[in-house]
Amino acid sequence: MKTVVIIPARLNSSRLPGKVLLDIAGKPMVQHVYEAAKKASKIAEVYIATDSDEVQEVCLGFTQNVIMTDTSHESGTDRLAEAVQSIECDGVINVQGDEPLIDSNLIDALAQELQEGYTMVSAMHRIETTKELASPNAVKVVVNNKSEALYFSRSIIPHHRDEWESLIKHHKTVPQLLNFFKHIGIYGYTKEFLLQYAQLQQTYLEKLEKLEQLRVLENGHTIKMIQTSYIPVGVDVQEDLEEVRKIFGNKTVAKI
Repeated sequence: MKTVVIIPARLNSSRLPGKVLLDIAGKPMVQHVYEAAKKASKIAEVYIATDSDEVQEVCLGFTQNVIMTDTSHESGTDRLAEAVQSIECDGVINVQGDEPLIDSNLIDALAQELQEGYTMVSAMHRIETTKELASPNAVKVVVNNKSEALYFSRSIIPHHRDEWESLIKHHKTVPQLLNFFKHIGIYGYTKEFLLQYAQLQQTYLEKLEKLEQLRVLENGHTIKMIQTSYIPVGVDVQEDLEEVRKIFGNKTVAKI
């Protein structure tokens, strides 16, 4: 099975303009993402998909694998689906262009699940703090005994009926006996399923929660979830950028 990575790299960002081209240790952010993805052993090629001439020009400085996409796409999935049509492959891993510390081992784990027969895969890590648990910005996921997603929500799921008030009000960390999982926004698809997914209409729960992956579940498809200890360090605001610059400056890498 030939699996590739595609990195969607939009220039526009409301909270941190032009972030994929911002300098980190002498390289644009997107180059760090590209080089990290290249370390994955189960990946045939890594591509960058963009709608920006400026991003294209910069990326051509370190790779020829740059695909120009339409400027009218409303979601990263649509951009990914357009890009993959020009690539000869069986599977694709979607790696965000603002995660310069992405773990190549996680990319390989997603690729392996595609090889095992799943049509869509993603990742999650255990939530350690009640602050993160309570945040609607931390998307929670619950899974079945096969580690297949049952539901994603910005609310706290599952609801701990008997000790709910004590958990939230009197604990800073989640007790070890309780398992809550945060969804990590990295996805793998078979090429066939990705093209099918991009054609599906928005669904009720997707629009309610503002979570695109719910479209998959509402249409009766399966998302295999991989549990990992990797905690993403995405760059959304200036403070995130400074944190990542310090990590690269100290020549340290997030422990997987």
